[in-house]
Amino acid sequence: MRQHHQEPAPVGEEAVPARPGAPERKDGGRPETSAPHPRRAPVPALSRLLPALLVLGLGSWGLSLPLTDFRSMDDYGLLDRLPVTFYASLVILTAGFLVALRRAGTSPGWPLVYCVGLLVALKAAPAVLYDSVRYPWASKHDAVVDTILGAGELRPHAALSGNMSAYDQWPGFFTLNAALVRAFGVESTAVYLNWAPIVLGLILLPVLVLLYRTFTEDWRLVWTAVWIFQLANWVGQDYLAPQGLAYVLHLTVLAVVLRHFVRPGSAGRLRDRAALDPAAAAVPPSTTTRQRAVGVLILSPLILAVNAVHQLTPVMLCVVLAALCLTRRYRNLGLLAVTGLIMLAWNLTMGRPLFLETLGTLKDSLGRLTQNSRAGYTGQLTGPGPELAGRAGIAMALAVVLFAGIAVLARRRLTRGALPLLLASAAPLPLFAVNDYGGEMLFRVYLFGLPGAAFFAAAALVPAAGGARRSRAAVTRRRVTAVALPAALLALTAGFLPAYYGKDAMYYTPPAETDLVVRAIDGMPAGGLLLATSGSFPQALHRYDDVEHWWFCEQDPAENKRMLADPARYLADRIPRGVTAQVVLTRTQDIYTSGEGLLPAGGFTVLRDRLKASPLFRTVEEHPYGIVLVHTPPTTTPGGAP
Repeated sequence: MRQHHQEPAPVGEEAVPARPGAPERKDGGRPETSAPHPRRAPVPALSRLLPALLVLGLGSWGLSLPLTDFRSMDDYGLLDRLPVTFYASLVILTAGFLVALRRAGTSPGWPLVYCVGLLVALKAAPAVLYDSVRYPWASKHDAVVDTILGAGELRPHAALSGNMSAYDQWPGFFTLNAALVRAFGVESTAVYLNWAPIVLGLILLPVLVLLYRTFTEDWRLVWTAVWIFQLANWVGQDYLAPQGLAYVLHLTVLAVVLRHFVRPGSAGRLRDRAALDPAAAAVPPSTTTRQRAVGVLILSPLILAVNAVHQLTPVMLCVVLAALCLTRRYRNLGLLAVTGLIMLAWNLTMGRPLFLETLGTLKDSLGRLTQNSRAGYTGQLTGPGPELAGRAGIAMALAVVLFAGIAVLARRRLTRGALPLLLASAAPLPLFAVNDYGGEMLFRVYLFGLPGAAFFAAAALVPAAGGARRSRAAVTRRRVTAVALPAALLALTAGFLPAYYGKDAMYYTPPAETDLVVRAIDGMPAGGLLLATSGSFPQALHRYDDVEHWWFCEQDPAENKRMLADPARYLADRIPRGVTAQVVLTRTQDIYTSGEGLLPAGGFTVLRDRLKASPLFRTVEEHPYGIVLVHTPPTTTPGGAP
């Protein structure tokens, strides 16, 4: 019989290996649904192209970094400071990934390598470039670790300034990092803080693959879903923070449950290959009651770790497990009960103060969908960069949801098989009716729904293989996919960049500004009061266990306008008598209060100049990147007159 050289099919029509029990063709060959389609390009040429594009893409990315003048960031953050070679590297990596997809079924290693390359290209630039911590508020986590190392104990019931007691009530993340600081002998977490998105992203990769492989045998769909997840994960919750670690633990629990908690007799027709989408995977093998009970015991430490790390993630885990109980496949009330009891036990012991405080505020937030789903901005985003970042984030979310919706409607057999993943993604939505989580609920719901949304979005862009290779439908599908998939991936890349980097002017802080803040706070006595427009500046909570804090512009913007009429008197009248108070105003605060709409245009300059001119405040230190003023209350005579 004559041998033909076989070449992998294009992205939309990759050959799927014949499955056990598949009918044979009359001519004795493989079934038509699995017949490979010969291509002109030889495999060796494709093999050489993959490493070439990877080296070229990462090389262009590496060459772009020395050309990036990040210290002069202005309206558009890093967007207009990154050279053309940076953007070209993302296009090259996308092209290489699309080529790798053609061999995803036989060589899944190449899509993996490209996904790692994309993670590095998207999020490693600040870690390589910046000489300070990205996200000024992340420095408070460094302060918590320093305090734990210094005090040598947790104080969950102490009233610490800035509501920092919550970090002692959910200390898992910080005690872990305290151990890492000691183990590696570094000065603080600031040494590795900017690398957290890369580390957490690498840990998350196998979890996502495990999750997606539960519902599909098509490696093209798996890796496209991973690629879309990385592009759509712009919300900035993967920095060195409790949420990032808790998110990885949450998805790990979910992946284990979906693969190993199937009830006997619950699959029905989903074990019949004819009833499934060609790309769908059969339902995992069922487990006995005893096996699931052992699984609950094994997962309990992981669930406890989720509760020790973060406040909101255990709630998300409970609602996801409750949603899975709506299906016959995963109706495991015992696991849900254990998860709920662990969460309740933690909230009534270590987390009791904040838990009771939150319960007291629920009556004001229950049922207020509009208020609870608002973005976490006190004012209105202003300036080209913040406004573009806000619009890009909304567009990205809508695009992913739109693609996912198309797949849910168009690929109903795949949706039926992957219904648990769809339910798990939609489960956090009811939390909009409960609380706004400080204006963060919108971003957290999006984050926890993203894994499933990325899977179904990929399903809309990567059609199922199968059918006669020369049929008109197959040709049309191949042509549409050849255009739609690259266009969609490039569009999502274009949306990620402003959403993630458009506000970096307020995320980067010169080291000299950080030194100024530390000097100012170190010079304050215990019990002193630090005033600043917001808490979004480096080391804002340095010595938070000794110094009180007041972010006086984090209020209604209308009240801030009234404050600007006479800021010195406004602040002085609210400083407790006999308390040493200092005002620290920095460049980062200026950018943040303007970009977030807390102060009107030029308001920060007005505030600074009027405080400098007032006899109620004396300038201690002033530089182009910040100023420190101390409150000087008027002295009084023995008779009480000033």
